[in-house]
Amino acid sequence: MKYGVNEHGYYGDFGGAYIPEMLYPNVEELRQQYLNIINDPDFKAEFNDLLKNYVGRPSPLYHAKRYSEKYGANIFFKREDLNHTGSHKINNAIGQILLAKRLGKKRIIAETGAGQHGVATATVCALMGIECVVYMGEIDMARQAPNVSRMKMLGATVRPASSGSKTLKDATNEALRDWIANPVDTHYIIGSVVGPYPYPDMVARFQSIISEETKKQLVEHTGKELPEYVLACVGGGSNAMGMFYHFLDDEQVKLVAVEAAGKGVDSGHSAATTFLGNEGVLHGSRTILMQTPDGQVVEPYSISAGLDYPGIGPQHAHLYKINRAQYVSVTDDEAMKAGLLCSQMEGIIPAIESSHALAQLEKMKFNPTDNVVICLSGRGDKDLDTFIKYFGY
Repeated sequence: MKYGVNEHGYYGDFGGAYIPEMLYPNVEELRQQYLNIINDPDFKAEFNDLLKNYVGRPSPLYHAKRYSEKYGANIFFKREDLNHTGSHKINNAIGQILLAKRLGKKRIIAETGAGQHGVATATVCALMGIECVVYMGEIDMARQAPNVSRMKMLGATVRPASSGSKTLKDATNEALRDWIANPVDTHYIIGSVVGPYPYPDMVARFQSIISEETKKQLVEHTGKELPEYVLACVGGGSNAMGMFYHFLDDEQVKLVAVEAAGKGVDSGHSAATTFLGNEGVLHGSRTILMQTPDGQVVEPYSISAGLDYPGIGPQHAHLYKINRAQYVSVTDDEAMKAGLLCSQMEGIIPAIESSHALAQLEKMKFNPTDNVVICLSGRGDKDLDTFIKYFGY
């Protein structure tokens, strides 16, 4: 792939593995073995069987007729919200649990913001009978309480992160500390295309099923496999990378990644990484992140628990820097209104994360023949309390 990772674990200027010495054996073990394992026919067969019969794939590509009329183009939703557990996160969780089993790991740790990755990880650990510990910021635990309950019901231990902003960044820090303390028997299932190489590449490969299916489904709907536009929300960026993956080399397809502007990019309460950030190292990889002049991470903010991350995955940083994809941002208010609009126009309550991508439609102009695909990365059940408080229902 033209935009893929090189043999040193970099996408252009971004990527690599900036890790403590104690984590080197874990990450090196993954680097040496992950491609052989995931390309093994037995692995592929088990992975594909679970995607079909457990997750419920392929997820539909839905032609949103009322949206199409409103925005003057053919609007399609890639329905990752219909997956088992309610989001795209299950694709990667299944891939990594199968990988961990083949590496002989007996314990799984994970981080989560919106809780969907935590639920997906707890789900596959229950499926495989493996111990599961999920780290989650205290603030996220409060605003995503239904997902905390789901994780506990699935048998996972949920450990609160009480430092810093008490959100996703801090949960990731706690998970990394755990991994350093338990390097032999534990596998860390990172939920996004972030972290030290090979995680960004590995997670992107597991999520690439999204765009692989989309190409085939577009042919059924439109007679051609390439749309004019592909949109997805981006925090760390796993749903976006899965949605973009098989379109990257098709230069005529315009890729639009939508970040969380929070209360406004200049408000001091934002997670618009590409607008506010610059190059540095975060959670084991060189990327673009929000930081002070002396390199301290700036606390991100978004009403969406899954998008308030102070950086983006290194492949996204590369796509942004070379202008292969357009990175834009949407405010809390714009996203919340878009979520309500989708609910009332299409009968689909989207996650607030996905609502950011939907909100971007308001800022775009289309030709009537344009085919536009939006990744509906998750369902809005987990966000009902936030929606209800926001709209005063």
